[in-house]
Amino acid sequence: MLTSHTFRNLVIAGLAGEISFEIYAWLISPMLFGVALGPANLVIALIKIGFGVTVPYWVGFIVHFTIGAIGFAGFVWVTHLVFRANLILSGVIAGFILWFVAQGLLAPVIGRTFMMGFGAYTQSSLIGHVGMATLMGYVMVALQVRQTHTAA
Repeated sequence: MLTSHTFRNLVIAGLAGEISFEIYAWLISPMLFGVALGPANLVIALIKIGFGVTVPYWVGFIVHFTIGAIGFAGFVWVTHLVFRANLILSGVIAGFILWFVAQGLLAPVIGRTFMMGFGAYTQSSLIGHVGMATLMGYVMVALQVRQTHTAA
């Protein structure tokens, strides 16, 4: 059941995960893989295809950040409920699914190859999505434990 505490935990975990994803995408991925991740570009292209409107980069960034912080954290929670796995493992599972959706389903919609050819961008994206969602699961667990200790 989604209580106000659970929703608050989802938002906090989502923010932590999405902020870590952006740090990884812009600072760490270029060092490890030679590419910066730019999921806002995917959002911009999808908005152009879906609505015929070209939006600036900052709009794509805000849309992706908001979907990531709220929607992806919610997806980790739903994965936890569906698979009945602990939240950290649910984060790993959700991260793989989100990665596949981004690279395997949405990228081809905007004209990219399936999984973008499994190149450096796709490999880095895997680490980014799985890491982000796993961190979200971890933060949810930590907040639940903290809440339990505070209530006792």
